[in-house]
Amino acid sequence: MKRILVFLITIFVFYCSHGQVKDAVNLLEIDNGITQEQVDLIFEKAKVFPNNTELSIAFLKNDTVYFYGVKRENDTLGNYENSKAIFEIGSITKVFTSTLLARFVVDNELRLNDSIQEFFDFDITTEVPITLEQLSNHTSGLPRLPTNFEGFINPQNPYKNYDATRLETYLAKKIRLDNRPGTKSEYSNLGAGLLGYILTKKSKISYEELLKKYIFTRYSMLNSTTKRQSIKDSLITGLDAYGSKTSNWDFDVLVGAGGIFSNVADLSKFAQAQFDDTYEELKLTRQKTVTVNDYMDMGLGWHLIKAKSGANYVWHNGGTGGYSSSMALDIENKIGLIILSNVSAFNSNSGAIDGLCFGLLKNME
Repeated sequence: MKRILVFLITIFVFYCSHGQVKDAVNLLEIDNGITQEQVDLIFEKAKVFPNNTELSIAFLKNDTVYFYGVKRENDTLGNYENSKAIFEIGSITKVFTSTLLARFVVDNELRLNDSIQEFFDFDITTEVPITLEQLSNHTSGLPRLPTNFEGFINPQNPYKNYDATRLETYLAKKIRLDNRPGTKSEYSNLGAGLLGYILTKKSKISYEELLKKYIFTRYSMLNSTTKRQSIKDSLITGLDAYGSKTSNWDFDVLVGAGGIFSNVADLSKFAQAQFDDTYEELKLTRQKTVTVNDYMDMGLGWHLIKAKSGANYVWHNGGTGGYSSSMALDIENKIGLIILSNVSAFNSNSGAIDGLCFGLLKNME
């Protein structure tokens, strides 16, 4: 009876909350190299989100970066300086995990076809070995989440209690594959998180230390971290599907799947470095490893998008309980677009973040 009551209350809140987002007043201004057409597109996509929503946007063109911030308050969308404000970037973290793998490969410390079995002292009983590349490009056959993942117990913070012991128990005793490794690309948070864990075992340092050593320091991303307490004063509050404040997500062993906090100022430095082919590890992540369909291939971490216009993009997005993000780059033409927001991945309009990202990027061509 208690479960039924909770369900009915949830449904009541759902229907009462939906429809409360009113048409916003548009006070957005042209600023800093941003065109009227781009401002209008931002308004059209952002007006559907609830009060206290923030969008932090970076426009990249060659060596130039323009920042544009938006906040909705009192049903009014206005400009708001938030280029240094911190958000959860969600699954864009996977690009960084794969960049760490690429760094180890470039340094001849690992090979993409190394089996994950090499990093554990117990048997991982799969019919064929799973490789590091397969963890990175989602062809490992592993499910989206492990069968002993119990995030439903704490849906406000689902990854918090999934630790190394549980992950190793899964690999040793509970492993289950959805596909034969290497045959099909299907998105797996487990695979990316496992890759991050393996890299910590290989290096004998934490995921945070790996990021600092090989990425954050190298690309001057000095405000990025996986440690929420260190950036709490700059962290934008996440909103749930209905616009109320919600918990941040704390990652343990699967941090490599979605645990980074960052801002568009830092991410734009990482993005601009992608335009420079002298960074061997970045170039490696953008090389095709598998075909997904007629419109998308996979690199290492990156989705390689083949647009109908003929343009080619490297792209990844992210979503957590309180945030959504999207990052797309046209390497050939050296343009890019990054959006961080406190729009919940569970908001019914969260897809507008990706739509805005690609819409603005196409406008820049």
